[in-house]
Amino acid sequence: MRAILLVDHGSVRSEANQMLDCVANLLQSMVGPEVLVRLAHMELADPLIPEGVDACVEAGATELIVFPYMLSPGKHSTRDIPRIVGEATRRYPELRVRVTPAFGVHAKLAEVIAERAGVDVSGGEIDCARCWNPDGVIGTCGDACCARGAARESVGVEGAS
Repeated sequence: MRAILLVDHGSVRSEANQMLDCVANLLQSMVGPEVLVRLAHMELADPLIPEGVDACVEAGATELIVFPYMLSPGKHSTRDIPRIVGEATRRYPELRVRVTPAFGVHAKLAEVIAERAGVDVSGGEIDCARCWNPDGVIGTCGDACCARGAARESVGVEGAS
């Protein structure tokens, strides 16, 4: 069974931690019962990542997808969370594990910003293969760079990574 473990930083403010509960419940309703959704915090609040991993395995997970619930590819999402997940999953050698990139740049996030600002989104379809960096430097948007993915999929493009 596939499981998604949402991981945020964790906070001393319970309201901040409770928000991840809401996101996990929303995601669970969206993906349905075929996929487990659990949550964990990197630090400062329970459950911590090892407990979140255990909860997934105890619920029957054979595949674990860890999503750093963070905006950018900072040290927590690129170094700390993968390290902690690696340590926490050593006890489960049969568990397939991957850590996804943080949110990064995504059109749906831009839509949320516009909505919260009370601004209508216009301009038609968004070209998800386009580089959004002002200088056109593919990959500066982080691991979730859609232009990087499009370049990898293009036949004959060398050095795309």
